[in-house]
Amino acid sequence: MRRAALMATSSVAGLVLLLSLKPHHTTLPALAGTGPGAATSSPTPGSGRAGHSTTSSGGGDGAGATGTFTGAVEQTPYGPVQVAVTLSHGKLAEVRALQTPGGEARSRAIADYAVPRLTREALGAQSADIQAVSGASYTSEGYMLSLQSALDKAGA
Repeated sequence: MRRAALMATSSVAGLVLLLSLKPHHTTLPALAGTGPGAATSSPTPGSGRAGHSTTSSGGGDGAGATGTFTGAVEQTPYGPVQVAVTLSHGKLAEVRALQTPGGEARSRAIADYAVPRLTREALGAQSADIQAVSGASYTSEGYMLSLQSALDKAGA
């Protein structure tokens, strides 16, 4: 009888602990359609601040923003992450990493591994709603946040 009560209590405690865990998901909004007249921005590597320009996107077809937009610098435990995006008529044409963690050799190696994968996935998804790279959680999160910041500046 004691053993059955102990097993039941242990099972309930384990179930409560399991159900109290919440999965950690970083989901960012997808790149939406953009309208004409969005502001463009030029990247300013290493400055920690994005340049601001109010040049309108051209083109009479109204297909979306065109230009280069710099995302916010996202601080991670291993160093800053910042990206710049180039949009062509509302489509994500290029993503460049302006800053990546690089203080230690291990941080550089992780960034060198993760950033190209994140870039390919962002270009394929046409958004910041991408999967993190296993083993590079902080770099992935900083990349996605900076990418979303750049897309927000584009009006996307």
